[in-house]
Order: sequence, then C-alpha cells, then structure tokens
Amino acid sequence: MAALEHKKRGKLMAVLLVIVALALVVYYIALPRYAAHMDAQMNQALESGPYTVSEPAQRLHDSLIVADMHGDFLLWNRDFLEQSDRGLIDLPRLRKGNLSLQAFTIVSKVPKGINIHKNTADSDQITLLAFAQHWPFKALNSLKERALFQSKKLHDYADRSAGQFTLIKTKSDLADFVAARQDGQKITAGFLGIEGAQVLEGDLANVKTMFDAGFRMMAATHFFDTELGGSAHGVSLGGLTDFGAQVFQDMQQRGMLIDIAHASPKLIDDILAQATTPVVSSHTGVRGVCDNQRNLNDAHIKGVAKTGGMIGVGFWDVAVCDPSPKGIVTAIKYVADLVGVDHVGLGSDFDGAITAPFDAGGMALITEELMNVGFAEEDIRKIMGGNALRILGQTLPE
Repeated sequence: MAALEHKKRGKLMAVLLVIVALALVVYYIALPRYAAHMDAQMNQALESGPYTVSEPAQRLHDSLIVADMHGDFLLWNRDFLEQSDRGLIDLPRLRKGNLSLQAFTIVSKVPKGINIHKNTADSDQITLLAFAQHWPFKALNSLKERALFQSKKLHDYADRSAGQFTLIKTKSDLADFVAARQDGQKITAGFLGIEGAQVLEGDLANVKTMFDAGFRMMAATHFFDTELGGSAHGVSLGGLTDFGAQVFQDMQQRGMLIDIAHASPKLIDDILAQATTPVVSSHTGVRGVCDNQRNLNDAHIKGVAKTGGMIGVGFWDVAVCDPSPKGIVTAIKYVADLVGVDHVGLGSDFDGAITAPFDAGGMALITEELMNVGFAEEDIRKIMGGNALRILGQTLPE
C-alpha cells in the first residue's frame, strides 16, 4: 500500500514539474515572442531605409535641429541604443535621420477593438502586452506604475548611452542641448510625455509624481473618457471637469505642456479657454485635408495658435489620408497657410501601432518635400524643429 502511495506521489510530482516547465517556457519564450511579433506587425514603414534625397535637401537637413512631438517607443521591448529590425524608433535611426529631439510619449491603456468613434474603458490590451514583456508585476494593475516604469526605462537608456542621449527636463537642459548641437555635437535628446491622464488614477497629487518622474507633457485623454474630460473617441464627448481644470492649472504652474491630442471638441474648447501657456496637439491631422473625427477643425487650429502653441502633424493614414512625405507636407502647409508657420511642426506617432511612410531614419524626406513646395529655409527650420524648441523653452521649468 505504501509503495502504491509513493508511486502516486511520484506521478503527481512529475505532472507538476511538467506544468511548471511549460509555464516557464510560455513566460520566458512564448510570450516575449508574441510581444515581438505584435511589435513587428503593428509598427511598420512603407519604405525601409536607407533613404536618399537631393544633395541640397540633405545639406539643409543636416544643419537642422529636428524635433518630433510624439513617439510611443517605450511601450515596446527593444533596446533603444541598438538598431532593431522592428519598429520605427531607436537611437541609431534617430541619428541617421537627424531626428535630434524626440518626445517619448507613454501609453498606459488601450481598449480592445479601438476605433476613432466610440470606446469605453471597460477593457485593456496593454495588460497582456506588459505581462508578455515582463514588466514589473505592480505595473500590471496600476496605470500610474506603467507610466513610472516607462519613465525609468528612458532614464536607464540615457545613463547607458555614454553621453549620446540626454533627457530634457528644464530650460537649462534644453539650452545646453541646443548649444551642444550648434557646436557640432551630434547629441540626441528626448523628453517624456503622457498619452492620457488616466495615469493619475484620479489623484491630483499624482501630477507631482509624474513631474518628479520627468514627464513634461500630458494629454487629458487617449481613446476613452477620463476623470479630466471626454475623449474624441469616447462615450460622453464631454468638456473639462473640475478635476481636469485643477490638473491643468497644476501642470501649467510646474512647467508641463498641455496636449489636446485625442480630446473631444468640447474638451478642446474648454482647455483653450483656460490655458495660460502654449497648448500643443502632439500628433494629429487637420480636417481641412483629411476630414474625420480624429483630426482638428480650423477653429481649434486657430485656438492653439492663439495660445502660442503648435500642431504636430502626424505621419499615418488617419491623420493625413495620404501617408507619404507629400501628404504630410500638404497638411503642414494647410496649417501654415491658416495660422502661420510658427504654429506647425512634426508629430509622427512613430511606434504608436501605425504604418508610417518611413522610419526615424527618413526625416530628410520631409525637408526635401518642404523645399519642393516652396517653403523658405527659415520656415523649414521652424517647422522641422524650431517651433517645438521655442515652445519648450517658454514652458519648461527653470
């Protein structure tokens, strides 16, 4: 009898060991491969590098400080310091494209079946992705912790970059970066932004938490309504809440940019009415070129310009309808013609689950197209980065 029981326990132990072994294979091999597959499928360029432009366009482009106001690289499990065969952003490709200043905007929650018309916050696709990429367990059920983890990733990359990459948090940081670039140093910089204030988890004190973690830009909403107000793709389409007004007042006092990307029309109206610092739309299209619910109408473009802010033109199909250098520049020209060249720039949405016309190495293609349609060199410098530098210089803390 004892021998039989011992044999049963042995079989049970063998089964448990097999289960544990399978679980380890899934966690350490299958899930990371799944995440890498999703990355490769969701972040693609229509044309892969190397990219070539005319000699005059390349010469001008190499002299620019190019700034992009939106990129979601930190959502994915790639080493920023190494060139990858997946996605659209990494430091080697930023350097190849002379993309000098990149906004690293964090994604914390995305509903299943997302669309530009109507979404709720009842589901989330990021939890599985975070688990598959071995994010800290506390980030699996806390949107605040997801933001803080992604911030830490970027700080770690800066620390490991041997001075090739720096983070911008203050006016002084920005001035040092610009001076280094003007001195011929090919240093690359980044700053942190937040795509949707759900990371605050309804607590005003978390504005300081995000500021202390290095974030210098935040949008009220992403694809669903938040405690701050209605998303353009949410249910309520509501305006700014009392909590939202408190958040934005706090942000402005600290030196954080207000981003209206993904906000409902009513929320945009309310933000523009109460803003005392430049407002940006970090990544968008314009309805005058590509008419859909995602993009900004003329009144909102004028409202952003009135604050001294800028429109970051996106690179993907929903933003510009024609995802090509020509299509991007068509939208840029529309904004420039409407409110002036001082209020438009770049907002690629690289690595934001989009198909772009090129990756970060291909930014000279935009410079060339701006030249082709007749923009003056001074205006190209503003569009490609000067406007973003000016607004950051006005807004960042000392």
